Amino acid sequence: MHYIYNTQGKVCPSEISFDLTDNIVTNISFKGGCNGNLKAISKLLEGMDADTIVAKLAGNTCGFKKTSCADQLTIAIRKAQQEK
Repeated sequence: MHYIYNTQGKVCPSEISFDLTDNIVTNISFKGGCNGNLKAISKLLEGMDADTIVAKLAGNTCGFKKTSCADQLTIAIRKAQQEK
């Protein structure tokens, strides 16, 4: 299933999209943000179990912000899991 999540809080990307099939995350894409870093994160997480991604990245912050691009991805994954 393809999911699109509009980010919350003060993060650079406005949108995160990905596919979630049998709890495996693929095709991660960020709209906006630090292009090189977010492409790298997407490649590193490609094909990874959703629960593993959440366990590793949930709560990650960016500077003085209470969230980050990676944390927003985990929020998006959790919401997608709940929708299934």
